[in-house]
Amino acid sequence: LIGFRDPHGIRPIVFGSRKSPKSANGNEMMDYVFASESVAIDTLGFDLVRDVEPSEAIIITMDGKVHTRRCLPENECKFAPCIFEYVYFARPDSIIDGISVYESRLKMGEKLAYQIVERYPDHDIDVVIPIPDTSRTSAVQAAYILGRPYREGFIKNRYIARTFIMPGQETRKKSVRLKLNTIKSEFAGRNVLLVDDSVVRGTTATEIIQMARDAGANKVYLTSAAPPIRYPNIYGIDIPTRKELVAYERDEEQIAKILGCDWVVYQRLGDLEDSVRESGDCPEHDYETSCFSGTYVTGENINDEYFAKLHDLRNDSAKETRLKESTNGLPPGSHDGCENLSNDKRVRKVG
Repeated sequence: LIGFRDPHGIRPIVFGSRKSPKSANGNEMMDYVFASESVAIDTLGFDLVRDVEPSEAIIITMDGKVHTRRCLPENECKFAPCIFEYVYFARPDSIIDGISVYESRLKMGEKLAYQIVERYPDHDIDVVIPIPDTSRTSAVQAAYILGRPYREGFIKNRYIARTFIMPGQETRKKSVRLKLNTIKSEFAGRNVLLVDDSVVRGTTATEIIQMARDAGANKVYLTSAAPPIRYPNIYGIDIPTRKELVAYERDEEQIAKILGCDWVVYQRLGDLEDSVRESGDCPEHDYETSCFSGTYVTGENINDEYFAKLHDLRNDSAKETRLKESTNGLPPGSHDGCENLSNDKRVRKVG
């Protein structure tokens, strides 16, 4: 069993162990596991040993011996974990690099609320409603700081995939309506603050804001626990090309107009970094924030030819073309969105 982490520690990986049920005759044996989040270690009944270090390889041999080695000198490893893990990807009950994801999201909501009070001291917000699921933790704390009630206004259909990575604008718009439904009594006649974890293309946010208005909201404000996403990610997150991002070359006023809300407030990048740092006993290391800042820890420049190639592969038109060419526009093995009968390999009797 082999575990390895990249030299910058961009993606998380943890290491766990437990006493093996195969232990016998007084000879204690150990089982080991690697996972991207500590919650998986807990669920499987293992004890968390630690995070794998940047550039570290851990090899467990068949006889149960553990061998560890840093593949690069420590001074050549610039530790910069991806901050988007804390914003969106990780489960709130996970601990990543000694930092509680849950605590960091509480801090994000707290700092958002203070920014709203700073910029809109006479705000007329009646209620705070999260856009489920990831933003709930931040919304709870934002509501507490603002002194406004927290309410669940959207009910989520858990059988719809993440919309921001779906190919095609129309597909994403339709999926938002299938994914969420409103509790109209929470919106009717109220000035609503919607809290989201992040805004990527803006497709989801636009539909949700309109749903809030259709449910009777008087005013709709939007706040994001993440800063404006203005650059593509090249470290494993399928964030689209720059021109497809709603924040690309736009300020908050322009974004609010496109989304259809009364105003929008984004988290400041410094506040986001502080939210994470303040939620655990961690050193003052940098974070991988390229989709917000345009600074890539591996040295790429946004004007490099690589990003032009990335655009050709990731833009909506290219994705839709590949989908049509490979599956006639349907997901693999799909028949109008249902399992294709030809995939049924059971032997059937005829007659």
